[in-house]
Amino acid sequence: MEKDDTIRLLKECDSGTKMAVTSIDEVLDKVQSSNMKSLLTESKMHHEKLGNEIHSLLIEHDSEEKDPSPMAKGMSWLKTNMKVGMNETDAAVADVITDGCNMGVKSLHKYLNQYQAADKTSKDICKRLVSIEEELCKDLKDYL
Repeated sequence: MEKDDTIRLLKECDSGTKMAVTSIDEVLDKVQSSNMKSLLTESKMHHEKLGNEIHSLLIEHDSEEKDPSPMAKGMSWLKTNMKVGMNETDAAVADVITDGCNMGVKSLHKYLNQYQAADKTSKDICKRLVSIEEELCKDLKDYL
């Protein structure tokens, strides 16, 4: 049970880091503020670094990565392009990314509760991902 929950939690975190990186990539070229651009770039690097750790742990557990669902990716792309495409401002970008962070935090807490038998390492990684998302949300408030 512990190994199953551990793998499931790691896979959800993996999917979350990939979703975050993709979302940031989608908006980066629309950001006008150099401070906001570096904030997003830094957050993207944190997500990528954590994603690499997750990949290593999944390999240790003889498991494969998990990509975000095509539906989640499509909905994110649609929302991003509608909101930011109609209003290419830093506020619109901050709004879209903040919504994504909030959805990520909510999902990650759900998975922490759902996969309670997961090992400490995977739970800690999930909590670190929550922290990255919450920090980005906090930092983007100045741009809303």
